[in-house]
Amino acid sequence: MSLIEILGAILSALAVWLTSRRSMICWPVSLAAAGLYCWVFLKARLYADAGLQIAFSLYVIYGWRHWRRMEKPDGRIRVRRPTRRTLLNGLLCGAAGSAVWAFVLARFTNDPMPVTDATLTAYSILAQCWDTMRYRETWSLWIVVDSAYVALFLSRGLYPTAVLYAGFVLLAVNGYRLWKPDPSAASPG
Repeated sequence: MSLIEILGAILSALAVWLTSRRSMICWPVSLAAAGLYCWVFLKARLYADAGLQIAFSLYVIYGWRHWRRMEKPDGRIRVRRPTRRTLLNGLLCGAAGSAVWAFVLARFTNDPMPVTDATLTAYSILAQCWDTMRYRETWSLWIVVDSAYVALFLSRGLYPTAVLYAGFVLLAVNGYRLWKPDPSAASPG
């Protein structure tokens, strides 16, 4: 346990809470948390998760700009509905990404859990993508992914991070409850 991990956990929890409230400040807080966690995961030899923090940083920059254009007069963000095809394609891309990333990690790194690390990383990227697109389903996916992350982080001795991710599960349940799609916000696919 390090001060960087604890600060990263606090900022990450704050960022998810702000996202569930559809607050624009979630983006700079998320960016700071991703930077801290990139360092934590590199130290723990969870390379896919360290790389994930870099991907999150890119999504944060994109999401920040994208949400800004979709802001309602009250400062909240419009929630959209993806089509079934969009959801299925996303899940299939997550599976393909998991397979490729697991191969790379198993072959070229000393990652102790390459398949788990790769799978959670691939589906985290998908959930982040759905977040930037303002899909309510992002929260369902985060519930599953974050629950699995709790077990991974406990196995790696990252106890503050495991507690954080357990909290993320609760925040994701709340996010799902709060993110009700606008009736006219169906996605074209």
